[in-house]
Amino acid sequence: MAAVCACGEYFNVDDTGELCLNPGTMGLRKVVQFGTPGTYKFRKADYPWLARVRVKVQAGGGGSAGADAEAKQLIARPGASRGGYSESVIEVGALADVESVVGEGGSGGDGNNPGSAGGASSFGGTVTAAGGNPGTDGMTSGTSNTTSNGVVAPNAGSGQVTSGGGPGQGSLRMGVRGMAGMGGDSWLGFGGYGRTTSGSGSAPRGRGGGAGGALSADGKRYTGASGGTGIVIIELLG
Repeated sequence: MAAVCACGEYFNVDDTGELCLNPGTMGLRKVVQFGTPGTYKFRKADYPWLARVRVKVQAGGGGSAGADAEAKQLIARPGASRGGYSESVIEVGALADVESVVGEGGSGGDGNNPGSAGGASSFGGTVTAAGGNPGTDGMTSGTSNTTSNGVVAPNAGSGQVTSGGGPGQGSLRMGVRGMAGMGGDSWLGFGGYGRTTSGSGSAPRGRGGGAGGALSADGKRYTGASGGTGIVIIELLG
C-alpha cells in the first residue's frame, strides 16, 4: 500500500485525521481596503485562518489656498503638503477588533483664503498617520518680486515604519509673472502640479498627495484644490 508523507513545517493532521495547513505558512491570502473617508470596523474573527496582518496607512493630503489678485497684479500660492504614511506587521494574537479611520483630503481655499488640513488615517491606536498641512495665503496682490515659503510636512505618526510626508513647494512672483507651488508627493500618490498661468489649484493623483497652488494674474478669483484622500490597506496573511 502506498504511503504519503507530509512536511511538518507546513502541514499537520488534526484530531479527525484531516490534513491541514499550519497557520502562518500560507502567505498573503486577501487584501482589504478602506478608501472612502469614514470609520470602519475590522474584525479578525471574520478570518479564522488569519495569522498576521500587514497594515498600510496613508493620511489625506492638504488642500491649497485660493488666489484673487487685483487687475494687472499677481498672486501665486504654494502647494500643500502630503499626508503622512505608516506601516506595521501585527500578529493575530495582538490584534483585537479595531477601527480603521480613513482621512479625507483637505479642501481648497476660496479667494484669498488658505486651504484646510488633510484628515488623519489610522488602524486602531497602533498605526497612525497625520494629515497634510494646508497651502498658505501669505502673498498679497502686487507686482514686486517676492516668494512664499513652501508648506512644512506633518510629523510622523506611529507604527513600525513611519513618515511625516513631503512638503509643499514654495511659490514666486516676478512682476506679473510667477509660479504656484507643487503639492507634496505621498507614498501612494503625487502632488498637484505647480502652474505658471492663471487658474485654480491643481488636484493630486493617487492617495494622500498635497494640492498644487492657485495662481491669479488677471484680476479673477480662483479656488484652491482639495488634497488627496487617504486610504487604509490591510494585507491578510494566513
